[in-house]
Amino acid sequence: MLEGKKILLGITGSIAAYKAAILCRLLIKNGFEVKVIFTPSAKDFITPLTLSTLSGHPVVSELTDGNSWHNHVELGLWADVMVIAPCTASTLAKMASGICDNMLLACYLSAKCPVFIAPAMDLDMWNHPATVNNINSIISYKNNVIPVGTGFLASGLYGDGRMAEPEEIIHYLTDFFSREKDLLGKNILITAGPTYEKIDPVRFISNRSSGKMGYALAEECINRGAHVTLISGPTNIKTESEKIKVVNVLTANEMYLESKRYFEDSDIIILAAAVADYTPSVVSDTKIKKSDDSFSLNLKKTVDIAATLGKIKQKNQLMVGFALETNNEIQNALKKLHTKNLDFIVLNTLNDSGAGFQFETNKITILDTFKNVVTFPLKTKIEVATDIVNYIVNFHQL
Repeated sequence: MLEGKKILLGITGSIAAYKAAILCRLLIKNGFEVKVIFTPSAKDFITPLTLSTLSGHPVVSELTDGNSWHNHVELGLWADVMVIAPCTASTLAKMASGICDNMLLACYLSAKCPVFIAPAMDLDMWNHPATVNNINSIISYKNNVIPVGTGFLASGLYGDGRMAEPEEIIHYLTDFFSREKDLLGKNILITAGPTYEKIDPVRFISNRSSGKMGYALAEECINRGAHVTLISGPTNIKTESEKIKVVNVLTANEMYLESKRYFEDSDIIILAAAVADYTPSVVSDTKIKKSDDSFSLNLKKTVDIAATLGKIKQKNQLMVGFALETNNEIQNALKKLHTKNLDFIVLNTLNDSGAGFQFETNKITILDTFKNVVTFPLKTKIEVATDIVNYIVNFHQL
């Protein structure tokens, strides 16, 4: 499984750089092929000779070396995974800003592969608002973040700013490659984002959904071997993988029609979109002018996509729904689970800090038809996507 996998190991100028030698040795021991890149300051903490001896390849630290030029694009394309360990606050900031002033950053910006990052800094630096903003910027820049696929931050790879132990990083890599193709050949339909319900040519009714959760799920599924169709309401997110088939829609009815179109051929359906429950009964062809002191808008129900598809779901199909609640969370989620004929439902609540719309994080509870209730801690939405897909894989095998 791991034999021949190519790892591009980036080392920055941190006191924790000594751990990189242990990590390199463990990578080789586990069957990985390793090439190493230093930042200029990394040499102050560990010698290139040590890593070149361990990896069997010359350490690259400069864009040019005498009369030769090191091809950062080639290195970025060579790797199956890039690991930056340790990653200093300085390097993290440069990654967030797109600064490219050394070979490691050049490779990072050129890499098309997943990128694991193991930050290393003291607690005050780690908790500083600038560092937090840099992390959020990195997560926002590309939606599919490790452990989902191509990305920049594996938040499981640090604790309070301390670099993860080499054995822990090996565990993450082993886990990543072991589940790389566990959805191979599966057709997966995912809905994401909000819907816009038109009032007139200018105005519409919508909600605060960003679409991040649905897009993270799409990237996770595609990286695990599935064929993914993503039906997306209006959002500014772009998919990282070109393999994801994106169908853009605007209204709840459009999302229903496209979902129904792809439903029959789907093995797994994940309904993560925040679809409007109501839409204006009449849409004005012209902009409605302000006149009276009050204005009434008549609304009608939209099609309940989950309930409608649930009625025609086949035994060989697995369907996952989402519930965002503000009160009686478990009871409301269980009701939706059964009335919509879902296999399991992902519950989150606005009462949990850092969960819900417009956040990079989420806190979920999964409830399934076997009466299991599993609560997960607050995580990035990328990690949440991994938890959900892991649940799907395990559920599908029951």
